[in-house]
Amino acid sequence: MKIRVQSIHFTADHKLLDFIQRKVDKLDQFFDHIISGEIYLKLENTEDEANKITEIKLLIPGNDLFAKEQCKTFEEATDLAVESLRRQIEKHKVKVRSYASKQKLAVENEDF
Repeated sequence: MKIRVQSIHFTADHKLLDFIQRKVDKLDQFFDHIISGEIYLKLENTEDEANKITEIKLLIPGNDLFAKEQCKTFEEATDLAVESLRRQIEKHKVKVRSYASKQKLAVENEDF
């Protein structure tokens, strides 16, 4: 899967980019029709320690999935966002399967 990472208001180091790539690549295990991904890393100007935001948008056929997390570190925010996307992928697969089974039943009923 092709992903594009943009860091806003700072320059991300290679270790962080490699970490994000590894985490997002694991989503291919759950759904192999992911077209691409866009990841935005933002630093928020607040006094709060949890000022790091990771936004991940996945492009899949017929839908876009999105997750946004704010934590103390980009790694933690990425972990939470990827987990959220994994749950969204599972829900999407259930929805697609139920739609496909309804279509199959409709076609079978037409044959009679």
